[in-house]
Amino acid sequence: MGVTKYDELGIFLFFSFFFLISWDAAAFTPADNYLIDCGSSSNTTINGRTFLSDSSLPSSVTVTTPKLVFLNASSSSSSSPLYRTARVLPGSSSYSFEIRTPGRHFVRLHFFPFSAASGSYNLTSAAFSVSTQDVPLLDNYQPSTSPAMKEFSLNITRTTLVLSFVPSSSGSNGIAFVNALEVVSVPDSLIADEAQTVSPKGSYTGLSELPLETAYRINMGGPMVDPSNDTLSRTWIPDQSFLLDQKLSRSVAYTGAVKYMQGGATRDTAPDAVYGTCTELATSSSTANAQFNVTWQFDVDPSSSYLVRMHFCDIVSKAAYDLLFNVYVGTSFAAQDLDLSTRTIGSLATAYYMDFVTGATDPSGKLSVSIGPSAQTNSMPDGILNGLEIMRMNSSGSVSVVTPDGQKAKLGVVVGAVLGAVAAAVIAVVLVLWMRRKKRTSKSHSKIWLPFSINGTTTTHSVGSRVSNGTVATTGPNGSFGYQFSFAVVQEATNNFDENWVIGVGGFGKVYKGVMRDDTQVAVKRGNPKSQQGINEFRTEIDLLSRLRHRHLVSLIGYCDERNEMILVYEYMEKGTLKSHLYGSNFPNLTWKQRLEVCIGAARGLHYLHTGSTKAVIHRDVKSANILLDENLMAKVADFGLSKTGPELDQTHVSTAVKGSFGYLDPEYFRRQQLTEKSDVYSFGVVLLEVLCARPVIDPTLAREMVNLAEWAMKWQMRGELDQIVDSRLRGNIQTESLRKYGETVEKCLADYGVDRPSMGDVLWNLEYALQLQQAESDASEVNSINSIPGLSLQVQNMVAVVESPADRGQGSVVGSSDTDDLSEVSMSRVFSQLIKSEGR
Repeated sequence: MGVTKYDELGIFLFFSFFFLISWDAAAFTPADNYLIDCGSSSNTTINGRTFLSDSSLPSSVTVTTPKLVFLNASSSSSSSPLYRTARVLPGSSSYSFEIRTPGRHFVRLHFFPFSAASGSYNLTSAAFSVSTQDVPLLDNYQPSTSPAMKEFSLNITRTTLVLSFVPSSSGSNGIAFVNALEVVSVPDSLIADEAQTVSPKGSYTGLSELPLETAYRINMGGPMVDPSNDTLSRTWIPDQSFLLDQKLSRSVAYTGAVKYMQGGATRDTAPDAVYGTCTELATSSSTANAQFNVTWQFDVDPSSSYLVRMHFCDIVSKAAYDLLFNVYVGTSFAAQDLDLSTRTIGSLATAYYMDFVTGATDPSGKLSVSIGPSAQTNSMPDGILNGLEIMRMNSSGSVSVVTPDGQKAKLGVVVGAVLGAVAAAVIAVVLVLWMRRKKRTSKSHSKIWLPFSINGTTTTHSVGSRVSNGTVATTGPNGSFGYQFSFAVVQEATNNFDENWVIGVGGFGKVYKGVMRDDTQVAVKRGNPKSQQGINEFRTEIDLLSRLRHRHLVSLIGYCDERNEMILVYEYMEKGTLKSHLYGSNFPNLTWKQRLEVCIGAARGLHYLHTGSTKAVIHRDVKSANILLDENLMAKVADFGLSKTGPELDQTHVSTAVKGSFGYLDPEYFRRQQLTEKSDVYSFGVVLLEVLCARPVIDPTLAREMVNLAEWAMKWQMRGELDQIVDSRLRGNIQTESLRKYGETVEKCLADYGVDRPSMGDVLWNLEYALQLQQAESDASEVNSINSIPGLSLQVQNMVAVVESPADRGQGSVVGSSDTDDLSEVSMSRVFSQLIKSEGR
């Protein structure tokens, strides 16, 4: 017996994903673990951790200060020994730490301006700034009159960390001080690189490199968790003081063991004491129909953005899949109809967390987090939250670096490194100036990848300005392909690339909503220098969309390539992506008829790509996120950066490296690296399943047999039970014959070998037929009688043989014949469209 497509995908998934099981991670041992009790004459042990005195610092720690001053508290005003001594730093000073293992570290600074026994220094009036070589930590900071700990999570890439303390003023009060210091390694995985944005919905990347300051760390429904009960020595405080209305909630404690999934949350993410307690909606029999939220509110800086991490563990449900609730940040949905069981493979009492990026939700500096009941019917009003962390995303600012003493032996290395960096910078500047001069002599404008080539020619030239926006229209041998926008115009249109205007993030970069000076709305895709996609995808997009225009392809308005930027400007698609209407957002649900119409529109666009020019164009990245909807829900195919020109007439395929999105990839293309139009057909078949089931094509949080949508759904189709996995919002609204035809179409698209798959034209006709069957609810009997007319097959074959006009081809109509065994059904939508439609003649 041969290995089927589904066997291969199963094997591939087996090696691509870890099994999600309950597990107990090994304790984390920090490579760097510097704990200093500043000003102390002896070591201090607290919660099992030993803080070294200033007199017993290792050689890997260096202190520089113009004058060493140690103070002891005149009274035991603080219960912690760490706050009974301090090191006063009169003048600019620094601590230097050797970093054994670069990566993410906690840097904790302890402050308490106590009354000193000597009375020589007034710590309560001290104001100072603290920074590393790269990041400002505290600016003009004046500690409060009670003990305080400032915690920062930094991605340290250097082999030496310098903490510089600079007083804000000179004279008698020109001092800084610190009671204790911690520089401790933490797992790099503690902060993932990506998080969801709340308003607008999208994703934020780059978190793993970002400095973060802990603003709040809360244990919901439980007591304070001290550092001795946390693997990373964190303190979690109770949530009661942050609740807006305590009567709406109740605290729950769990006596069993908390479980952890491999690849998910660990005890380093949050301890058992956090996941084992929660705050729950205080519902009862008398409030079973009540609709209220439990809300926590926090004071934050309104000018900063925050990473909000929510910890969940279903310790309240009696059975899996019983708990369904909403989560809000401010007034926006963070997660709608959250079912923790789907995230933990049906396992209760299992730790899980979610990350969100947001700004302050109130101009006055208030950030609120809420949980509330789901609006779905048959859902009990309930909701939980186990833990919460709010971390300020540190903004850029000035840093002051005080060179540590005792490192003269390394001076030559430092000077050499500095001189080398300066020399490299000078060489880079000279090289850039030379390249610019060379470009100016060869071409009057600034495209970094000139000459621009369409179909191998280089005759592109400027023809003058068409609008007043400072743009230049350019043309090639195939006619106008849009405007060349200046960077200033694009910057103005996007409000200087305002993060609040981001409407999407893809492999090429972020997409911003923009408004031109004539009030035209546009979508602006800005290339990310760190992206795996770059100049080739940029040129491909411009080259392709300059040659192909179709009502079901997103139109390119222009581009910008100034300042080494790669920016594409498209028509604005008001209703967003097809994916966002299916799951993962608050967009309105689409009816089955609307979904069919969207699929038909996308199929027309793809069919035009395959047949609209001399050589086929293969999209290579067909997925629901690349199908956009305008204000009338008309579908348009987008994102042509990975597109490839099809094979020559005497060839069957194009041999090329595999590119595309996992889950949508044609397994034959993946296996043989041979690309054809049928690869798009396979990907489109996966999209059709996504439309039907409204779930991601790959979801590793589900049971193993459900992870891959194509493999899972085809098992149901083979059993004739595709209706069992239809989106619950569509059940009862799809006509049986329409679903049958749709399922057959999907099955053919996902055939193991490309030669067995239909053309995109055949797919289009089948979808149109499925739509006609859906619309023919009241005429079902008439449809059945038509299907039984003798000799129909021959008439249909004659109809198919008719070659349509070039104008029809431009709209995505089919030229040629389809597979013989499918002709009768494929042609029904055209031959009998007027008979089937209720509004027909």
